[in-house]
Amino acid sequence: MIYLNPTDSRPIYEQICEKFRELIIGGYITENDKIPSVRELASSLSINPNTIQKAYKLLEIEGYIYSKPAKGYFVGVTKRSEQRLPVLLKQFEETLEELEFLGCEKEELLKIIDKKYLKGSAKND
Repeated sequence: MIYLNPTDSRPIYEQICEKFRELIIGGYITENDKIPSVRELASSLSINPNTIQKAYKLLEIEGYIYSKPAKGYFVGVTKRSEQRLPVLLKQFEETLEELEFLGCEKEELLKIIDKKYLKGSAKND
């Protein structure tokens, strides 16, 4: 489920967060799916449970997962994800500025956006 890149310079907890976001956004794990416990994931990745706990807390703050006492962690986009939206929009704006600087045409970007939104609406149908 989760594989870490030992050559990645980012902290392990950030890599774990990124992998879970990819799984959730990609639809590989869906709303209310249970994710591995802190102990299970720490054991399978052979890393400190505190690192997993830190990643899970960040994902919970971002609104990607939620916890149920004595039950574990589950996938569920919550209202807290609204905190992440401004961060992502700012990153998107910065990326657009760089793409414009590199000569990317507006039409090319709009094709990508349209393709993504058409794909997304097909999932919802």
